[in-house]
Amino acid sequence: MSRVVEILQSLIRVPSVNPDGAPDSPFAGEKKVAEWVADFLAGIGAEVVLEEVLPDRPNVFGHFPGGLVEGKPKPRVLLAPHTDTVDVEGMTIDPFGAELRDGRIYGRGACDTKGTMAAMLAALEELGVERLAGLGSAVTMVGLIGEETGQHGSRHLARHHGSEYAFALVGEPTSCGIVHAHKGCSWITLETHGVACHGSTPELGRSAILHMLSVVASLSTTLHGRFGSGEFDHPVLGTPTMNIGTIQGGSRPNIVPSRCTIEIDIRETPALHQYGVRRMLEEWVTAARLTDDVVLHGLPSCAPLDTPVDNPYVLKLAALGAPLVGAPWFCDAAWLASEGGIPSVAAGPGSIAQAHRADEYIEVAALEEGVRFYRRFLEAL
Repeated sequence: MSRVVEILQSLIRVPSVNPDGAPDSPFAGEKKVAEWVADFLAGIGAEVVLEEVLPDRPNVFGHFPGGLVEGKPKPRVLLAPHTDTVDVEGMTIDPFGAELRDGRIYGRGACDTKGTMAAMLAALEELGVERLAGLGSAVTMVGLIGEETGQHGSRHLARHHGSEYAFALVGEPTSCGIVHAHKGCSWITLETHGVACHGSTPELGRSAILHMLSVVASLSTTLHGRFGSGEFDHPVLGTPTMNIGTIQGGSRPNIVPSRCTIEIDIRETPALHQYGVRRMLEEWVTAARLTDDVVLHGLPSCAPLDTPVDNPYVLKLAALGAPLVGAPWFCDAAWLASEGGIPSVAAGPGSIAQAHRADEYIEVAALEEGVRFYRRFLEAL
């Protein structure tokens, strides 16, 4: 059994379900896995810090010695996987069994992102503290809490430590492609109101659900028209997208509904993010003469990622033969870049197609390739 397989199995066997996404799960919380990572990092020579972001939810840092270059501190590079996973409900395998079968390791987080974490830890262990200290850049590894819901860990790091790092390599399953650009995300709730009355006399009221149908038709026509116009296109990410994910309204079949809501997911290109999703929706409400009929509620959005491909650390990664790619999903890299000013990319072993699955796994061959990928990047610093 290779060392990285052993590390990953240990990580999987420590549950760390994101408590924001599954507050009632008996497996919720990242503290235990953060402590496991802290012990590992300390054991290979890092200065370890557990920094509490939320109660019993710490980011775990491992700072390796860096020394000076020409009398100045070396630029510091951040390796940043996340410690949380999605929930285990509905899984068809033992989520914490870490079974090794047919060249695969199964379990929650095997792909997203305990696999990338294990590969990073194995690469750091292989190089050793003395060789790490001799690199052209100093190295820190951090396990971030809360990526799957809320991104609390990366946002906290960005606010408090952004100026300390020259570059961040975020661990995500990208088949070791370099995701230097990804879409942002905004969640918006639209609410319509009607007048309730008895279902046998609907003419005496006004249905919020029927009104919402006309609102959705107008919204879809307007947004798809804007998104297809080329106004917000990106050369890597393409066009923005919209998905109406939920609709809720009414209380009983015999009552004309007085309220209806939909929740929409808009994936933003950098141009749309700069223009403003909220601004665009408010313009639509005004143009459609719906200002008295539609209420908008916005949830915090994640900015897009758009790290220049000529960044010197991106060039080092590209020199390893890894392709430069974009992604429709978002991750911690966006917060590190937008809030912390840290040029960031996401890259790691495994396929995003295996993330969050009922039988989540990672191929051992991919995991071992991840170790080589991270090690070669570190040696190039």
